[in-house]
Amino acid sequence: MTRRQVMATATAAVLTGATRASARDAAGFDAALQAAFDGAGSPALGGMVAGRDGAIWTGALGIRHAGGAAVAADDLWHLGSNTKAMTAAVFGRLVDQGRASWTDTLSTLLPDVAMAEAWRDVPLTRIMGHRAGLTDATALGQGWLMTARADPRPLPDQRQALAAIMLGAPPAGTPGSFAYANSNYILIGAVIERITGTSWEEAMRAELFGPLGITTGGFGAPGADQPWGHSGGQAIDPAGPVTDNPAPMGPAGTVHMSLQDYGRFLRVFLNDGAGWLTPETLSLLMQPIGQGQPPYAGGWIVPPGQPWAQGVCLTHDGSNTMWYASTWVAPGIGKAFVSVANDGQRGRSACQALIPGLIQAL
Repeated sequence: MTRRQVMATATAAVLTGATRASARDAAGFDAALQAAFDGAGSPALGGMVAGRDGAIWTGALGIRHAGGAAVAADDLWHLGSNTKAMTAAVFGRLVDQGRASWTDTLSTLLPDVAMAEAWRDVPLTRIMGHRAGLTDATALGQGWLMTARADPRPLPDQRQALAAIMLGAPPAGTPGSFAYANSNYILIGAVIERITGTSWEEAMRAELFGPLGITTGGFGAPGADQPWGHSGGQAIDPAGPVTDNPAPMGPAGTVHMSLQDYGRFLRVFLNDGAGWLTPETLSLLMQPIGQGQPPYAGGWIVPPGQPWAQGVCLTHDGSNTMWYASTWVAPGIGKAFVSVANDGQRGRSACQALIPGLIQAL
């Protein structure tokens, strides 16, 4: 997910998987999905409207891959960088449990990492808001990308090693200025591992998937009997060697799940924490960190000037170049809107066309 893609978020038969939408609303959502699908070349496009109880409408059009079956409304989709809001929320849950604090600094949270003096007093919230001066070039360069998948070490060890590289030298970027980087959320993942004593993946299962009733959550590309990602018009077999970003990048963007299960996570933001987070922590996760543009909170952009939302609005896009996802959350009207596609390039326009269609249909 690039900064350009982050900024861009400010913009077969329909298979309906939820029945709580009224017939009129469902017809409007179905029509919006059909129009967005017809206007793009993505092999498949899915969408969801979620309410305070979870998904109220889901739909999907197209095929899983060439020669494959039609997509279904309960298929699994890769969420890309929309994983970041989940990682931030899990840290918030650890704060609610008294295992961390919003004022904790990097030297407190990662005492075993030898870090440059400039990093020691940096609060984790600045990392969460992409305003600490981290850049992906420091630790996630081409050399690392070429070799990371062959690293035999456990993922927590790999993330600890990345944290040491990231923090071992002074900031490469400008502290205080927004600079979108996956490194920020890999670092938060390493912090979560240090607090919990487990991998970020296990922490996600224990603290997010389990308590929220998410049964389809996983990491990396969904399996062979699910939609496949596409790049350059070519289907990417999930049994192949390169189907997602390297696994250590998980906290920044490797989660997949069904739309219905994603709705279970989004309802947290529509229900003042839904008993999973305290209202105070939820408020902090939705509050822009630092000054300047874009207003970025805990894994979310908080765009101003959205009167339809009747209050604060959250949005984020995600892509690993083989999938695309776009999410908008409007707590003031108790609704969230999601679009997903199994093509990183062609799916982008489809996803960004579907969201306003769903909002207008509502």
